[in-house]
Amino acid sequence: MKMTLIYPQWPKLKRQTEFHLPPHGPVVFAASVPEEVDISFFDENVQTLPSDDAPDMAAISVMLTCQLPRAFEIFRHYRERGIPVIFGGIATALHAGEVEHHAETVFIGEAEGYFNQVIQDFKRGKLKKTYNYLNNLPDISLVGTARREILDRSLYNYRGVQMLDLVHASRGCKYNCFPCCVGFLGGRQFRPRPIDKVIEEMASIPNNRLFLVDNSLAQERKWLVDLFRAMIPLKKKWVSHPILDDDEILSLAAEAGCWYVYQAIFDTSEVIRSRIKRLKDHGIGVEGTIILGTDEQDEDYIRRLVDFVQEIGVDMAEFTVLTPYPHSPIRAKLEREGRILSNNWVDYTADTVVFRPKKMTPEKLQELYHYAWDTFYQGNGGKLRMGELLKKVIHREIEDGTYRRYDSRQRRSFGKKGNTGKI
Repeated sequence: MKMTLIYPQWPKLKRQTEFHLPPHGPVVFAASVPEEVDISFFDENVQTLPSDDAPDMAAISVMLTCQLPRAFEIFRHYRERGIPVIFGGIATALHAGEVEHHAETVFIGEAEGYFNQVIQDFKRGKLKKTYNYLNNLPDISLVGTARREILDRSLYNYRGVQMLDLVHASRGCKYNCFPCCVGFLGGRQFRPRPIDKVIEEMASIPNNRLFLVDNSLAQERKWLVDLFRAMIPLKKKWVSHPILDDDEILSLAAEAGCWYVYQAIFDTSEVIRSRIKRLKDHGIGVEGTIILGTDEQDEDYIRRLVDFVQEIGVDMAEFTVLTPYPHSPIRAKLEREGRILSNNWVDYTADTVVFRPKKMTPEKLQELYHYAWDTFYQGNGGKLRMGELLKKVIHREIEDGTYRRYDSRQRRSFGKKGNTGKI
């Protein structure tokens, strides 16, 4: 049986330097597909989807809301030729009702332990309209090593530098942050993978630089201690979302190879200033993530916040516009207040205002978004700042003997040869 797995193209953040990380969802999903299924993978962000392939089934992995319009076009492309199409991924779960109107089969939830049933139903000619496992989360121990061999490695580099490989050590999140949908998608309970399986997966990745895409590394202290201690011998260098603000944890994270952290900066308090300083004191870089347009922010507040981000010495900054994604707490609030201005999903890119701010006009917030990027990165500062972060990690790799040049001309750097079709 042949399956074409597609990751639809999506628009990148305005003002941000364009780069492409290897997608995580499709390779994690692929690990749950029975071995007898021959998977051809296409990432439309770096590849051209062939117009004449004829798989037994097409699967569309949709992570982001803004990918949906393109995903629906791809569905029509295959359906017109009589090829069955199944939708899955984060955005599919968030927009399940709408997707069901565009797709003949929808898979909702995590695939481990469940997708084999889909294949069996397909073989019997009895595919269901919907497979909904959102409230039946699989045993976390079933999560296997992602099938990164389906990727064309040569396509994921920036200026000749191999991009980070994505990996996750846990699912679920006990926090319920206002802009986030994780509580709906993966549950409000922290679900750590067995550490030995995480280490086995990390060790299997030749790339020395990783991105731990866990929702938060601040949920369970003992597990963090055990994880970081187990990671130390790997000598990997890695990036993550926020880490528990604790001296022992930060020391262990640095020893385990933490390169830099995405740290939310939501106000100009001494708490934030101290947190950034503590990360940097442990040799960990910081990329500030700043949401613009919350109810307490007016124009003066945002300008002061941009000044503060520059003042506290973060290495990089990513400014986004508050975006009310379905099933997030902020979406429910703005819907109650009648403040949603657009449900045109292609605009849900976190750089376009789609709601009515409380203390300014939508036009002013859009202007301030551009102001924030232009001010922080004036004088082409983005490339310079990223260059400094790369210098730091290369220096650390040289010190511990793990540095090597990545040859971007190599089409495959590991794994069995996959079928990527026509590119």
